[in-house]
Amino acid sequence: MRLRLLLSMLLLSACTSLPKGIEPVDDFELPKYLGTWYEIARLDHSFERGMTNVTAHYEMREKGGVQVINRGFKSDEKQWDSAKGKAFLVDGEHKGYLKVSFFGPFYGAYVIYELDKKDYQYAFVTSYNRDYLWFLSRTPVVSDELKQRFIKQAKALGFAVDKIIWVKQDKPLSADIE
Repeated sequence: MRLRLLLSMLLLSACTSLPKGIEPVDDFELPKYLGTWYEIARLDHSFERGMTNVTAHYEMREKGGVQVINRGFKSDEKQWDSAKGKAFLVDGEHKGYLKVSFFGPFYGAYVIYELDKKDYQYAFVTSYNRDYLWFLSRTPVVSDELKQRFIKQAKALGFAVDKIIWVKQDKPLSADIE
């Protein structure tokens, strides 16, 4: 019983650890990161499969930490979907390293490894391993130069760039989703 509990705790903590060889940005300013981000690209995973027009909105929670609202359009079902979660800084207030949860006590790492620190206009994000990768932007369209920078850096860090999905952003944000 103790061994099972210890193994479970170890596995859960592994989901919030940094991926080997990837460091979060320094000089991170959470207040500047808050607001709405458009998902430009990602690696496929079950919780966003088939979604277009994906956004993430971050705002401070009254009880501390950050409220996260992810939204996307399920193309097959022709309807909007959203998920609400919470996030907390992991390694001090000036590191782009958070843990995020959409399912009770289970957290995953949210590692911002590149960020436009001047204006916070784009961010490259991963999780605890290289199965997760996101390219976020304050605008639904980015330059080809920035897309190439994302691909080049992702490839250098060992991500499966041939599996990157470029997210369609052709619908206005829906105000009727919570």
